[in-house]
Amino acid sequence: MTQASHDNTAEPLNSAADSQRTIALVDDDRNILTTLSIALQAEGYATRVYSDGEAALAALEQNPPDLAVFDIKMPRMDGMELLQKLRESSDLPVIFLTSKDQEEDEEAGLAMGADDYIAKPFSQRLLLARIRTILRRAAPLPETAEGATPMPTGNNEVIARGRLAMDPARHQVTWDGKPVSLTVTEFLILEALAIRPGVIKSRNQLMDAAYPDDIFVDDRTVDSHIKRLRRKFRAVDGQFGAIETLYGAGYSFTDG
Repeated sequence: MTQASHDNTAEPLNSAADSQRTIALVDDDRNILTTLSIALQAEGYATRVYSDGEAALAALEQNPPDLAVFDIKMPRMDGMELLQKLRESSDLPVIFLTSKDQEEDEEAGLAMGADDYIAKPFSQRLLLARIRTILRRAAPLPETAEGATPMPTGNNEVIARGRLAMDPARHQVTWDGKPVSLTVTEFLILEALAIRPGVIKSRNQLMDAAYPDDIFVDDRTVDSHIKRLRRKFRAVDGQFGAIETLYGAGYSFTDG
């Protein structure tokens, strides 16, 4: 098995077919990199490993994987800074995997746009379940022909609410025709709100929509994602106010 080289550049731990999903692992602990790579490959994933944030950033921007798992405490560039820089140009699904389990670190990571957060020591089974969940939600439908769009069916039907348009099949969102780039979790929360405008959704209901595998998250997680959603929409419309807070109850979407 080939591990990340000493100059902190990464080599694939698996010679993968193009059809395989690729997971990038960023951690300065070589034992964790090796152990997780073995577990992921056993599930059919290809893996790339990076032992510091600087090496990972350049590689993730040039050749994005399907999902990345970041440690927070790393040399040269920690996971928080890596995610912050990555989010300037990419909505790659990201899971934080770290020994820092303070609530403020979780809130900060989610506010920056992480899709999930798992504290060490962790269960490999739990991590694999969350990876599968995020990848399943992130996967777009293939095109049926060059330049053609497949007909939406079932839950992939395009949602149009006033100035908002959401295409689950393509994981695309526009506001007044302007694209808004969302992470997988942000998309699912917005979708849960937009499906029934005016209906109040509790935090628990929103996280059930974003994390369907009975994963527990607290209220801070929901609030962080909502804050980030509002910031992204206000970047294209400074007057955006379609996501309303109902104090003590939850959130709702208005298409008026």
